[in-house]
Amino acid sequence: MSDARYLAVKLLCKTFSSGSYSNIQLNSALGSADMEPREKKLCSAIYYGVIERKLTLDHIISGLSSRPLSKLDDSVLNILRCGIFQLLYMDGIPDNAAVNESVDLARAMKKTSASGMINAILRNFIRSGKKIKLPEDEIQKASIKYSAPCGLVTSLIDDYGREYAENLLEAALGKPDISVRRNPLRCTDEEFLAALGGISAEKSEILEYCYNLDCGDPAELNAFRNGFFHVQDLSSQLCCDALAPSESDLVLDICAAPGGKTFTMAEMMNGKGKIFAFDLHEKRVRLIRDGADRLELKNITADVGDASKFNPELPEFTKILCDVPCSGIGVIGRKPEIKYKNISDFSGLPVIQYAIADNAVRYLAPGGEMVYSTCTLRRAENDMICDRLLTAHPELEPCTLGGITGEKFECRASIFPMHFGSDGFFIAKFRKIR
Repeated sequence: MSDARYLAVKLLCKTFSSGSYSNIQLNSALGSADMEPREKKLCSAIYYGVIERKLTLDHIISGLSSRPLSKLDDSVLNILRCGIFQLLYMDGIPDNAAVNESVDLARAMKKTSASGMINAILRNFIRSGKKIKLPEDEIQKASIKYSAPCGLVTSLIDDYGREYAENLLEAALGKPDISVRRNPLRCTDEEFLAALGGISAEKSEILEYCYNLDCGDPAELNAFRNGFFHVQDLSSQLCCDALAPSESDLVLDICAAPGGKTFTMAEMMNGKGKIFAFDLHEKRVRLIRDGADRLELKNITADVGDASKFNPELPEFTKILCDVPCSGIGVIGRKPEIKYKNISDFSGLPVIQYAIADNAVRYLAPGGEMVYSTCTLRRAENDMICDRLLTAHPELEPCTLGGITGEKFECRASIFPMHFGSDGFFIAKFRKIR
């Protein structure tokens, strides 16, 4: 029984019971774990894999277990999930090893009485040819295939159609790219690649300063510590590209933490002009300040501010980024636990989102431009907010997005993985005409 599997099961029990974010749980646990890098990689693969495939795994287990899943001990159920995941999705692990390690885990966790059941279920799955019997109903079939609740499947299909829904759900099951943005104010291409110390870096064909890295935690690299890059998905970089701030602009980033888009815009402005970056909590504002210091970006002023309340002391801005809190459906490949939330849990978000966007318009100078964005793909949080904003503010007009996003989508972009190979994202742009 390996420490990697033991830790994975412990973390899964904690994650599923507390509802906390997987990346926070895992990073905290691995940071204090005395494990070899290979074991940490195995733990991460099993932990994330089980969360991503939870509904698929539970469907398989329920077909093999004589007891309902609700009657199984949490540790026993997560041992079974880990075992089935290894058998079905980790080709590098021999079947016997997956079974034997799972049985040993039960004993190590003082669940010896369940070891025989675990052994039987896993070996029966192997004898069945590792087949998954899918439901006939199309929504239920997609739910099991992509491990996504029926409510999420239905919501995506209703909003965007089956092809787009399945594209997002399928892409969320793969390992997401680690995308970063090179800081052109700190290093050249050659200096950046040399500072990576041999780590593979694939340059984007879409954006000049975007790279995909093949590494563990990029924050552990010297190149990161030296301010040569910050971590940011391509979709978020496209958001900044769409706003296209210049060094002559006065920019407001009204919901800025942890600061990735703030940093990208500051770099696009060549460290000139001025960006005011706000967030509701001082702890998150410190993330912006620390990142700006590391990247040596002097044109950022970060402070605490409530994005939904007007501050008469602020000036008018020529460019505004209004990247509002959202359900995060576009980033379920990075935070898979989000997809298991009930769609009704997001019903209150449009009220908050509109309040922030409505307030942001008050700061926009005549002739200025504003981008409204989210990392979700729900029309209730995206298109409906934009439509309401245009109705309430006749001084606004839709504006063509800057860069490659504008070429493909014009004024509004619902970005799916199929478009650029990025996370899901929404971007809309407005201009104040009077």
